[in-house]
Amino acid sequence: MASGLLLGGAIAALVTAAVPAHNPSGGFVDPPPDKIVINVATVNGSGCPAGTAAVAVSEDNTAFTVTYSDYLAQVGGNSDPTAFRKNCQLNLVVHVPSGFTYAIAEADYRGFASLQSGASAVQRASYYFQGSSQTAAKTHPFTGAYNDNWQATDTTDWAQLVWAPCGVQRNFNINTEIRVSAGSSSPSKVSFMTMDSTDGDISTVYHMAWKECPGR
Repeated sequence: MASGLLLGGAIAALVTAAVPAHNPSGGFVDPPPDKIVINVATVNGSGCPAGTAAVAVSEDNTAFTVTYSDYLAQVGGNSDPTAFRKNCQLNLVVHVPSGFTYAIAEADYRGFASLQSGASAVQRASYYFQGSSQTAAKTHPFTGAYNDNWQATDTTDWAQLVWAPCGVQRNFNINTEIRVSAGSSSPSKVSFMTMDSTDGDISTVYHMAWKECPGR
């Protein structure tokens, strides 16, 4: 994926329910009506080789999606010894309408897992703004035997949201990882976990909260 490539039309935008933001007076701030543009500054990781991840913004400015097509971790059988862990770090430039700031209030992850009895897997994500010491991280474990689609949701309380600084352009970083452990399962049997699908791409949805910047 080329640096700075605009992917706003790469996939169909998902329209999701708005995540309203509180303002100092105790009311709510609707999503800004102006267009939000998200550029991918860099995309790196074993779970998102070049050309296999795309970003799009929902039509109502309340969410953006990341779609993966080659994000798979596995162990056992003839699996590559390094394939037990896959990760992807997205560095995004988010152009927000003047006078507003945003935070990621919720993230929905989906995929498929086939875990032998005794095996386990973990999905993890962390979020931070460039130059900020505040990092939000969430982890979701899965245990075998398991053979089904999976879904995990990260939700952040209002008081703990990490907001983009007002009046300063700071890139937003999302670092995701999936990890599979054979545990006590038979070494000859394969266990795997994906953030993609054999019958179509999987979209990870990030829901955005909004508030007005001071002095607006």
